[in-house]
Amino acid sequence: MPIYEYECLECGHRFEQVVLPASTPACPACQGQQLKRLLSLFSVSSEATKASSLSAARQKNAKVNRDKQVAEHEAFHHHDD
Repeated sequence: MPIYEYECLECGHRFEQVVLPASTPACPACQGQQLKRLLSLFSVSSEATKASSLSAARQKNAKVNRDKQVAEHEAFHHHDD
């Protein structure tokens, strides 16, 4: 059973839905059936993508921590003035 992404042409709501072969999907927001099926991107999960994602998350976390330390340092020194 594939999962498709849709955009409702009546209210503009975007959603995903599992579509059975004999079923017609309806918009969960307005129950409209004038839908446009959107192109979906596929996801690949492997050890390489997991390692890459983990590395990117660690780099982002390190930057956030550095920014936080700089802000705390500046706040401490401005407080003494």
